[in-house]
Amino acid sequence: MIKPIIRDVFFLSQKSAPAVPDDLSVAADLRDTLTANAERCVGMAANMIGVAKRIIIFDDDGEQVVMFNPELVKASTPYETEEGCLSLDGVRKTKRYKTIKVKFQNEAFQTRIKTYTGWTAQIIQHELDHLDGIII
Repeated sequence: MIKPIIRDVFFLSQKSAPAVPDDLSVAADLRDTLTANAERCVGMAANMIGVAKRIIIFDDDGEQVVMFNPELVKASTPYETEEGCLSLDGVRKTKRYKTIKVKFQNEAFQTRIKTYTGWTAQIIQHELDHLDGIII
């Protein structure tokens, strides 16, 4: 189901709780909502649709990838960039890393570790900030 985008900075600044298998429907809502906003958004965190759980979705070269309980385990080659957000107006400067390694659970709640680079790595880092209550 397509959900409205949350713009409440107080809610968005709260840390998200771990996701559990009962949260699979949240991933489906994230998928629908990202698809509906694809012309202006490449990734979303569950708190952007009002659910404070550690779930993100992002576009990885045309494929939507969902991660439950993602955590950054390694990052290299820092750089500065500007980012916007569907939940906030304007753009802000931020520090990102060109290469990241992420530990997460897939939709079967199997643990995976994967390395991402470039634009996809930047999207994931933005969504991880959402899960940690960091406003970008």
